[in-house]
Amino acid sequence: MQKCVIDAGPLIALFDRDDKYHHSIKKFLRGYKGRLITSWAVITEVLYMLDFNVKVQIDFLRWIQRDAIEIVSLNKEHISRIIELSKKYADVPMDFADATLIVISEIESIKEIITIDSDFHIYRNIRKEFLKNIFEPFSD
Repeated sequence: MQKCVIDAGPLIALFDRDDKYHHSIKKFLRGYKGRLITSWAVITEVLYMLDFNVKVQIDFLRWIQRDAIEIVSLNKEHISRIIELSKKYADVPMDFADATLIVISEIESIKEIITIDSDFHIYRNIRKEFLKNIFEPFSD
């Protein structure tokens, strides 16, 4: 089964009906047949951005609970790689959640991402490859 990392932006859009990407990410995810992978840092970012409505936050958590997304836990051994990425992309800058997605893509050998963030056109994994944004054709 195809695996793809997913960033906070599309997840926020999925649960925020006022987001400009809401309809396009809903349509995209209905047709996506792979497994969505993310990090706890991304989950935290999404919940923070959905803080305008506790019911929406709970809906998001229930969605996770129904196994809609896989959350990969990183540990202390991954911090050195996150620091390395943060230094390398300090001029962008790369935030912690984005760094965790690059690390997860390296660990899981994932080559695709679902994001609305253009910074992923710059970031490269340990093999000097960028992640292909498979949502890009659908974004506004």
